[in-house]
Amino acid sequence: MSVVVRNAEAQLDAAIRSAVAAAVTAGALPEGELPAYVIETPADRTHGDLAANVAMVSARAFRLAPRKIAETILEHLSLEGTYFEKAEVAGPGFLNFFLSPAYYGDIVAEAQEKGEAFGRSDYGQGSKVMVEYVSANPTGPMHMGNARGGALGDCLASVLDAAGYEVWREFYINDAGNQIEKFGLSLDVRYMQLYRGEEAYPLPEDAYHGDDIKEHAAAFAAIHGDAYVEADTEARRQALIAYALPLNIAKMKTDMAKYRIVYDQWFTESTLHNNGELKEIISILTEKGLTYEKDGALWYKAGEYGEKYQPKKHLNRDGEEEGIKDEVLVRANGNPTYFAADIAYHRNKFLRGYDTLIDVWGADHHGHVARMKGAMDAVGMDGSKLNVVLMQLVRLVRDGEIVRMSKRSGKAIQLSDLLDEVPVDAARFFFNQREANTQMEFDLGLAIEQSSSNPVYYVQYAHARIHSIFRKLQESGVVIQSATAAQRALLTAPEERELIRHLATLEKVVVEGARSFDPSGITRYALELATLFHKFYNACHVSGVEHDLMMARLALCDATRIALHNVLTMMKIDAPESM
Repeated sequence: MSVVVRNAEAQLDAAIRSAVAAAVTAGALPEGELPAYVIETPADRTHGDLAANVAMVSARAFRLAPRKIAETILEHLSLEGTYFEKAEVAGPGFLNFFLSPAYYGDIVAEAQEKGEAFGRSDYGQGSKVMVEYVSANPTGPMHMGNARGGALGDCLASVLDAAGYEVWREFYINDAGNQIEKFGLSLDVRYMQLYRGEEAYPLPEDAYHGDDIKEHAAAFAAIHGDAYVEADTEARRQALIAYALPLNIAKMKTDMAKYRIVYDQWFTESTLHNNGELKEIISILTEKGLTYEKDGALWYKAGEYGEKYQPKKHLNRDGEEEGIKDEVLVRANGNPTYFAADIAYHRNKFLRGYDTLIDVWGADHHGHVARMKGAMDAVGMDGSKLNVVLMQLVRLVRDGEIVRMSKRSGKAIQLSDLLDEVPVDAARFFFNQREANTQMEFDLGLAIEQSSSNPVYYVQYAHARIHSIFRKLQESGVVIQSATAAQRALLTAPEERELIRHLATLEKVVVEGARSFDPSGITRYALELATLFHKFYNACHVSGVEHDLMMARLALCDATRIALHNVLTMMKIDAPESM
């Protein structure tokens, strides 16, 4: 929370404790240890800005009725030198406290003084966090899940940074293993079909059937012709992979950059195969007796360490409890599995010195979570420090109808199609409006609409409107000065105070987003701030009022502008000065 809010709560706590001590000294309250109590914001602000249940929880300690205790505390309470102007007893013994104009004015001043730092904190104490997100398979184009995961992961990384963590963004490229072999086979068949026909080289059912494979094969043929037709099959496939895989990875990087996502590192799975870390993982697990052979493959006993991370027992089709299923580490053909490489990769991340790991995965990977956390314990790391954000599916809609195909290409919609059709600002904002674990609809029509119905437009318009207020006043010859404390104390209208109270919660919202690994609260904060600003602007004239009040309201406008700018910047969304 903001410095002013923290100070106010500390002042109130000190004032209450002093009042209790004074009452005990005066004999109005008996000797007794003051129990822990809570200071909180009432649901109904007419009952006060803050409330304390100190009298309610002290009834046993002081052997008096709560109402009597509250009245006694109030008699000995001094609010001098605090942000509070009055207090009263309510109901069976609640103590309600009302903030002074100085409190509201100082929050405005704090936002203006901190500027770009408003909302930031040292909550994370510089703890090192790695956020790994998207990590799409490089054998094909990125899809809608990657679009949502990219926005969520990138915004979460920004929220963690604002909350005082040292953040590292990473993309894991699966450039080795079974999927790359399938990629090579698919390219090989499509290439050979160009010269020998589809009947001679039918594409296997489990191969990649996308048009991108055909396009790569045709482009490779345009360069090399039939030079590889008579070549050794493995050599031909490796040549095709060497040609197509870098192009796919380059396209991923281009799409991510267009989406305003810049990673600190693109980590390749092949690194783990080449430097011996994958082999080392298998050795560690085998030496611990956590592997066994079955049907020619090497299996990992996932339940040995993973059971403690399973939130509840899994029920099979017969309604019987099942433990965590074992995983294959090395296939019968000698190839390590994706799971084996993933263990090596997560161990590598811990060994690089990160205190916390955060992965953004699709919800279909939920069964993988406990196994991977347990595997970290099994290889000597701390699985409890691996956190997985599970992300539900996205449904694209236009005019109330579900959309599955791109209007431009007539094919399944990919991330690049989405970014061609809707502004990046809208994509990032929309994908951050819902918690990751909830399904969401992305309205393509709404995303391009320039009206208050479009939430990102609504927030950006509030920011632009504030710039317009200052611009028009300056053009009319008004000299805008910094508001004094006395001027800021004039901000007493309900709409002004409601707006200021929301301003004051930014740091708390950021910290909560970092703590819960959920950045959606930032988006909701921005929407509510824009709503409250428009409400204030419609109810409280900024120009054409007495000079001191105008300076106070301009200060509030500026504080709101700062908060909006900081939140939009955190989300890598433009904060326009005019619209």
